[in-house]
Amino acid sequence: MSSERRKIPSSSPIGGILRLTNASLARLPAAIRRPCYNRSSVRPGIVHLGVGAFHRAHQAVVIDDLLAAGSAEWGIVGASLRSPDTRDALAPQDCLYALTVRSGTGTEIRVISSLLAMEVGNDDPERLIARMADPATRIVSLTVTEKGYCHTPQTGELDEAHPDIVHDLASPQAPRSAAGFLVEALARRRQAGVPPFTILCCDNLSANGKTVQRIVTRFAALRSEDLGRWIEDEATFPCTMVDRIVPETTDTDRATVSSALGMTDAWPVITEPFTQWIVEDRFACGRPDLSAAGVQLVSDVTPFEHMKLRLLNASHSALAYLGYLAGYETIAATMADPHFAAFAARVMEEAAVTLKMPDGTDLAAYQASLLTRFANPALHHRTWQIAMDGSQKLPQRLLAAMSDRLQLGLPIDTHALAVAGWMRYVTGRDERDREIDVRDPIAGKLAAIAREAGPVAERLAPALLAVESVFGTFGTDPRVAGTVTEAIARLYRLGARQVLAAD
Repeated sequence: MSSERRKIPSSSPIGGILRLTNASLARLPAAIRRPCYNRSSVRPGIVHLGVGAFHRAHQAVVIDDLLAAGSAEWGIVGASLRSPDTRDALAPQDCLYALTVRSGTGTEIRVISSLLAMEVGNDDPERLIARMADPATRIVSLTVTEKGYCHTPQTGELDEAHPDIVHDLASPQAPRSAAGFLVEALARRRQAGVPPFTILCCDNLSANGKTVQRIVTRFAALRSEDLGRWIEDEATFPCTMVDRIVPETTDTDRATVSSALGMTDAWPVITEPFTQWIVEDRFACGRPDLSAAGVQLVSDVTPFEHMKLRLLNASHSALAYLGYLAGYETIAATMADPHFAAFAARVMEEAAVTLKMPDGTDLAAYQASLLTRFANPALHHRTWQIAMDGSQKLPQRLLAAMSDRLQLGLPIDTHALAVAGWMRYVTGRDERDREIDVRDPIAGKLAAIAREAGPVAERLAPALLAVESVFGTFGTDPRVAGTVTEAIARLYRLGARQVLAAD
């Protein structure tokens, strides 16, 4: 169990040590930035599904800035769909937590107070649905990760056979999935004559707003064709691009932050100085003044989304798989090896030619900034963490750029090596024949394929390329199959570092 899943005692104070709460804010050291607004006057206007570290280091910070500027009707009710861990950590702290921004030049700590309450869907689905159905809720945002949408990544369509979807169609008032909660809450608003809220996806899905609209309206139509049409006609699903590197919080981080605060914070978040949020300006019933907090409002997010997925996310995943295989624990450690740094730059350079950006976009500067961010020695972003859920990530991060390069008549060797790294990783054995804890929604299926094929590139690559939920028909292209097979053969023969050193 990772430290992000550690059970946190709910008592306050912990072990006799003062706990971070509303009452203890005045006792923080002067160097700690604290809320400058009256929390008791803030009203909830946003429900956020998936209150993990990323949301608390990104969107919650933006809303905190807006509340400080006087937008008192936009507080956040956070919700986890399954695990109570975040609620159990933060509820005794009045939902306060410390944001720690680390760079090579120093550390800044700030207490975030935009989260007003926490819910757990699995514990009390009715309570969460009621929060979302409340007319005061005008935005429901999501960071539930790619796998949380119960869809097929290659097509972007709802997986109607997914166990959670089957359950939610049969038991709509006690849902398990994000789609189930959204649709039940929207159904109640429709019945009450309340306009729909805006569904604001902040996950790394291709055309995330459009994809979630397709998933949600299809699920709704399976319940009722009229409900599906109403949601499609009346609700809005803006596309977004979010960017900030947020490693998992470790026990060492907790101890370090609590020491700096002079009191215990059970679940602080750690991040980098850089942050970016680009949002399609399309909201069903109002929004806060996001631009006042640095959010870029645009009419078309697509080019920025592709830029981030194909430059940042693709190179991040490539570093994670090959870096893990080579024995590197963190991205910063991987980047300290010049062969891997050069490989990350090459992934970006070869993806950049597939992008069509608005005039004035400096892709070279963006790529250079990514390399600097990845190498940040103060961020301990584990390769294993980034390697999770690869079956959900490959289509938009790597395969889309590969497809475009093939259409342009360009080679795909660099991206194929990253895909081969994923294939080698999901076999569950590293280069020293040690077990890998593979976390993926289809980990069992991938492991079975790997056992059947064995460590033989000519069998393993075609077998994994045949997994349609990941590759669709892309893997049947002989140019793809041949290049990926050769890449994984080299990984078995030489190992990740020697392959990169030879390139």
